[in-house]
Amino acid sequence: MDSADLPSLPRLRITPEDARRVGVPDGHLSAPALSHGTMEVRWYQPQDTDPQTPHDRDELYVVVSGTALFIRADESLPFADTAIRVGGEEKVSVQPGDVLFVPAGTEHRFEAMSPDFGTWMMFWGPEGGER
Repeated sequence: MDSADLPSLPRLRITPEDARRVGVPDGHLSAPALSHGTMEVRWYQPQDTDPQTPHDRDELYVVVSGTALFIRADESLPFADTAIRVGGEEKVSVQPGDVLFVPAGTEHRFEAMSPDFGTWMMFWGPEGGER
């Protein structure tokens, strides 16, 4: 079997700087970074406002830089003891190193983002999320 017959391996590593250089394609809110099977990793660095709508798959965010307030609809499981509930939503302050989970179909967004805010966003699994 020669190398042309071998399955393509996913990229091993990408940095936020790499993702920023790739840039956000027209019609998208985030830059593609890594993918394999149902797993997709994107770089997300919203400016001023976060216009996201609910996604059809489960999602994780890993905050890399800056700070923000993360809002997630109250129907989902609590994120942390520090979350506060306001008007049917949970709000939690986030900083680098924090990991956030959003079940498929759940309203969510970032607010009050610092100018250097940036996060990895990861999708996986079937449409409708895992049960």
